[in-house]
Amino acid sequence: MGLPLLTYSPSSQNQRVNGFEISGEEQPRIYTTANLPKSSKMDELIWAAYYQVFHEQQMLVSNRQPALESQLRSGQITVKDFIRGLAISDSFRRLNYDSNNNYRFVEICIQRILGRPIYSDREPIAWSIVLATKGLKGFIDELLNTQEYADNFNSDTVPYQRRRILPQRSQGDLPFARIARYGEDYRNQLPQPTLGKRKEPLTLQSFLRSSDRDVVLWLAASAIALVASSYLLPHLALLPQISPY
Repeated sequence: MGLPLLTYSPSSQNQRVNGFEISGEEQPRIYTTANLPKSSKMDELIWAAYYQVFHEQQMLVSNRQPALESQLRSGQITVKDFIRGLAISDSFRRLNYDSNNNYRFVEICIQRILGRPIYSDREPIAWSIVLATKGLKGFIDELLNTQEYADNFNSDTVPYQRRRILPQRSQGDLPFARIARYGEDYRNQLPQPTLGKRKEPLTLQSFLRSSDRDVVLWLAASAIALVASSYLLPHLALLPQISPY
């Protein structure tokens, strides 16, 4: 028996009220199968679904799911089922779940599936328990079956970032697609730029102390000699030939 979802209060009302802004570049473009006039528009809807789930950082041909695309085109599955298939795919697991802790992964999924930022620190804690007890597939199913998802996207609309424009601000929040998919803990494990064997800032003093100094100076001298020779040789060829006799 799975643990019930812990309670958390919606700390922001921005996504829970109707907007009255004039449509502009920061307003989301809605893709839905409810009123698709032409079959060619299905390509745009599928692209929007990939962009929403994988974002621009992971838009690779190898991440495409041809079987799911075929089922969506033929009407065998809904847009909601297509989003579910992308979120539980091996590519999404490898690029997002395997490279983050549960809290960061929950935040990513709330952004991409529910279209909003997390309310508070209690929300990722609550959903991380669901992720730990029900696994990735069960966690994605729980998100897609929430009343929040049904009220905003139903089963025929691709999720999108809801209401980026905030009150009394001329510009909206940063799009989720531009937010790094790695958490700080994973980022800190990545190789850091080093100078030789010492991890110190690159300054003139550290460069002169490094073992790479002689190599760099030799390369610089070689480059200067090459430039000088390429400049002087054409001029030397124009000098009058002086006979030794």
